[in-house]
Amino acid sequence: MIIFGTRGYLYQLAVLTLVCGWCGNPAAHTLRKRVTKFTLFFVPLFPFSTKYATQCTFCGGEQKIPKEQAEQLLAQHVAAQDGNPFGQTQQQPGYAQDGQNPYQH
Repeated sequence: MIIFGTRGYLYQLAVLTLVCGWCGNPAAHTLRKRVTKFTLFFVPLFPFSTKYATQCTFCGGEQKIPKEQAEQLLAQHVAAQDGNPFGQTQQQPGYAQDGQNPYQH
């Protein structure tokens, strides 16, 4: 007996701020990649379907996009981060710049 089937994998590529096509709000959108792989005896062998989509975190609306547009959005996201995978660095409240203690005069 040969057991075969498919299995889906969902990857979150980025979180982008876009205007939603469903609700019209400027909100965070997740850029997702869904890969479906062929399995043999429950072992994934090769991908046979790859789809990209953005999903609004405000209303949950999902829009399928072509691969080229997904790559363009991802490239813009990486360029906006200046190579930092965690986004912009922010100053923590209560800490002064240049290593000075804000409580000493």
